[in-house]
Amino acid sequence: MRKWIFVLLVISACRKSGSDNSSSQVTHVTDNTNQTSFYLLNEGNMGLNQTSLDYFNGGKGDYHLNIYGEINPTIVKELGDVGNDMKIYGNKLYAVITGSDRVEVMDKHTAKHLGEISVRSGRYLSFYNGKAYISSFAAASGSTDGSGFVAEADTSTFQVLRTVTVGRQPEEMAIAGSKMYVANSGGYTTSNYDHTLSVIDLNTFTVSKTIDVAVNLHHVKADGYGNIYVSSRGNYTNRPSKLYIVNTNTDAVTDSLNLGVSNLAIQGDSAYIMSVEWSNNTGSNTITYGIVNVKTKSIVSNGFIQNQAITTPYGIAIDPVTRDILITDVKDYLLPGTLYCFDKTGAKKWSVTTGNIPSQITFIQ
Repeated sequence: MRKWIFVLLVISACRKSGSDNSSSQVTHVTDNTNQTSFYLLNEGNMGLNQTSLDYFNGGKGDYHLNIYGEINPTIVKELGDVGNDMKIYGNKLYAVITGSDRVEVMDKHTAKHLGEISVRSGRYLSFYNGKAYISSFAAASGSTDGSGFVAEADTSTFQVLRTVTVGRQPEEMAIAGSKMYVANSGGYTTSNYDHTLSVIDLNTFTVSKTIDVAVNLHHVKADGYGNIYVSSRGNYTNRPSKLYIVNTNTDAVTDSLNLGVSNLAIQGDSAYIMSVEWSNNTGSNTITYGIVNVKTKSIVSNGFIQNQAITTPYGIAIDPVTRDILITDVKDYLLPGTLYCFDKTGAKKWSVTTGNIPSQITFIQ
C-alpha cells in the first residue's frame, strides 16, 4: 500500500504548486477497497493533443482524473496526440502516443516522466527479455507497398535498436514462447485489406512465417493453452467481424467463432468479448457481448453485463484479483467518456467520468 500512497503524495504536491492548464479532479467512487489500482489512458481527439492519464486508487476507492500534467508540469503539450496503447513492464509505465510519434515512459509508481522512445506512428506495445516492441503504421525503410514495421527498443536507454518489416498497417501483437504474432490490417487501403499475421522469431528478429487469416486484423491475445485469439474487423459490408484461433505450435488457424470483436480481454479460461460492428449497408452499429471458454474454444455466454446505458463500448479489462469487469464508453467520441465497473456477475458497481475517448486500462501489480 505504501507505494500507492506515494502516487497520491506526488499528485497532492503537484496540485499545491499548481498548473492552470491541467488540473486533476478526485472522485470517490466506491467504499470497496479490495480492487486493484490501475491507470487509464484517454486517447483524446486527433490533432488536439488531448491524450490524458487517469488513476484509480483501489485501496481508497478514489478516481483521479487527468493526473499527468500536474505530476509533470514542465512537459510541453503534456502526453501529446492520440494515446493508443499502454502497458507496464518492470517498474515502468509505457504509453504509445501515435500522433506525437513517441512512446512516453513513466515511473509505474508515480507516473513521473522518465523519457521517451521515438517511433513514427506507433500503435501497440509488447515486451520480451528487456526489450520493448512497438508496431508502426509508418512505411518501413525501403518499402514500396506500404508495409509497416515493428521496432525493438532497449528499456534501459529508450533507444530503438532495430526494426523489422511486417505487413501493412500492423496493429496489436502477442508473444508466445520466443515468437511474436503481429496483426496486419491494411487499414489504409479499404479496397485491399491485408489479411495476414506476421510471425517474428524474437531470437533473430526476423519474420519466420506469414499466416493467412482474414481481412483487416486488429487484436491478438494469447491464452494459457498455446493458442492466440485474433480478431478480424471484416470489411463492413459482406465480410463480418469474426474471431480466429491460431495454434502457436503449428502456426495454423485451427478454429473460428462467429462473434463480432472490437475488443477483448482474456482472464483465466475466459475471453470477454465486446463488439461495436459498423455496417455500411445499414449505416448503423450492432453492439454485442460474449464470453468464450478458451480451454474448450466455445462460446459460453452471449452477454456478461446487466447495464444497457453504455452507448459505445470501447476499452475492456478484467481485475486480476476481484474479476470485476471494467468497460469504457466513448459515447460520441467528442464528449468526456465514462468508465463502468461491473462485478463478475455483470451487476454494476460504480461508474465515473473520464477524459475523451477512454481506452486502455493497465493494472498496477
